[in-house]
Amino acid sequence: ICISSQAGCKMGCSFCASAIGGFQRNLTPGEMIAQLLYAEKDTSLKINHIVIMGMGEPFDNYNNLSRFLKIANEKEGLNMGMRNITVSTCGIVPMIERFGVDFPQVNLAISLHGANNEVRSKMMPVNNSYPLENLLKAAKEYANTTSRRITFEYALVRGINDSKEDAKELAK
Repeated sequence: ICISSQAGCKMGCSFCASAIGGFQRNLTPGEMIAQLLYAEKDTSLKINHIVIMGMGEPFDNYNNLSRFLKIANEKEGLNMGMRNITVSTCGIVPMIERFGVDFPQVNLAISLHGANNEVRSKMMPVNNSYPLENLLKAAKEYANTTSRRITFEYALVRGINDSKEDAKELAK
């Protein structure tokens, strides 16, 4: 299941609807768990994988995210293995570094959406604070620290980041 970590979002990515209504508030660990429990109840299925990629930037709600991850993993909580959980971020570099130390078994996904700083900054204002070279350095350090692979997310937007040149640059 994909769950949200915030009601609204502050990041303002051009391709995402999460910020349309503005940022309202951080979700509590209980509200994050409730999303999963309601889905299990509605579907009558046991959910065994979680992706925190819904509304909001999880690393902008790090304390509640951390509590949620611990509860999800605890035997008395959801009893879910950390490797069955993925957290997606727009690329808040200091939090990637902290996350790798705090939760080395949890999977990390990074929204990239641009192969260079010019394109990525147009699509994702966070790139102005944490440009690609800093983000990729943090990603390499995360991978080295945790021995875990990272998933890079890339939404194709016609005329913005979908050319053959973009693909070649992305491959580099």
